[in-house]
Amino acid sequence: MNLWLAVFLGGGAGSVMRYAISHLFQRIEVKGAFPWATLCANTLATAFLAWLILRFEIHAQGKEQWRALLAIGFCGGFSTLSTFSYENFQLLREGLVGYAALNILISVGAGILLFHLFARSA
Repeated sequence: MNLWLAVFLGGGAGSVMRYAISHLFQRIEVKGAFPWATLCANTLATAFLAWLILRFEIHAQGKEQWRALLAIGFCGGFSTLSTFSYENFQLLREGLVGYAALNILISVGAGILLFHLFARSA
């Protein structure tokens, strides 16, 4: 499979997964100012990316198509820096500085922690 096609297909699948998580959080009626759906999607995408990168470096040399499909495409489509940025902007605009700071700290901290945890287990 062509690497460009792999990124394209993975990105589409990741975007659909991101959309599904947003709908899940709406369906279970998680409301309020805190952006739970984005935090969940970004954390899951980061955990999956950490696992993929650490496993692919060890166990899957020469599997560029899988890396393009899953790590670049899927995780790139699944995670969302643009929504994360917009939601923090909205929180700040609404005067919810604490929620914005908490969201930034949890999101960035969890991402780094996940990579650390997966690196230790590799």
